[in-house]
Amino acid sequence: MRPALIAACLTLPALPADAQRMSHCIAIANAAPGLEYVQLAGFRDPVPEYSVRLSYVAHSTYLIQTVGGLSAMTDYAGFHGNVDFIPDVVTMNHAHSSHFTGAPDPAIGHVLRGWSETFGEAAEHHLDLGEMLIRNVSTDIRSMGGVEENGNSIFIFEAEGLCIGHLGHLHHEPNEDQYAAIGRLDVVMVPVDGGMTLDTPSMVRVVERLKSSIVLPMHWFSGSSLNWFLEELEAEFDIDIRRESEMTVSLRDLPERRTIVVLQPSYLREPD
Repeated sequence: MRPALIAACLTLPALPADAQRMSHCIAIANAAPGLEYVQLAGFRDPVPEYSVRLSYVAHSTYLIQTVGGLSAMTDYAGFHGNVDFIPDVVTMNHAHSSHFTGAPDPAIGHVLRGWSETFGEAAEHHLDLGEMLIRNVSTDIRSMGGVEENGNSIFIFEAEGLCIGHLGHLHHEPNEDQYAAIGRLDVVMVPVDGGMTLDTPSMVRVVERLKSSIVLPMHWFSGSSLNWFLEELEAEFDIDIRRESEMTVSLRDLPERRTIVVLQPSYLREPD
């Protein structure tokens, strides 16, 4: 298939370090049992049992919600819609101002920055909130004509047995140690701008290496860059272009072929 042109709460404490549970997504070779998709849910609706809801909010921001009401937002820039809603966790990267805010709402329980306050050092996060474990793998970014080591983080969210990865503002293909630290990803959110992050052929290699069951494109500014990405992978992946901004995923019924699901970005809004 050749795709057509696309138009463009409660604060939960982290567990102490000596009680950290291990990631189940690292170095697991066996495939997950499956994935089930349920559509047309609002962000206020309960998440079905054994599931995680993913909503594409804008740019590189996804909202991840669990059965128990825990919520996390990725590459959070401070605005997610004209709604009264405070996520429990936000992650941020600072390659560009559209991926972070210097003044996050103080009501947000956990603000995880993908960079360290000490230039060049790796940020380290291992936040266990019971229903969700959030950890990061540091990568480099281009900066001031050079390189800022460890300036970006790939964040991994583990919930309901799923391993969900967000590549952030990825500027280079991960090395072997980074791939090992990422582990298995059932779902991966991938920037497909074609150059501001990685060029399309390089990002395609990353996606092929990760072997995720579901790929969610993000950070696309035109139908062209998205289509280039889809066309490069359409021989290996099913392409599922949706009108909705959200999907619900559970560890059931893996698709026979890996699937790229194109969600439409939409700021959060109250139901009609």
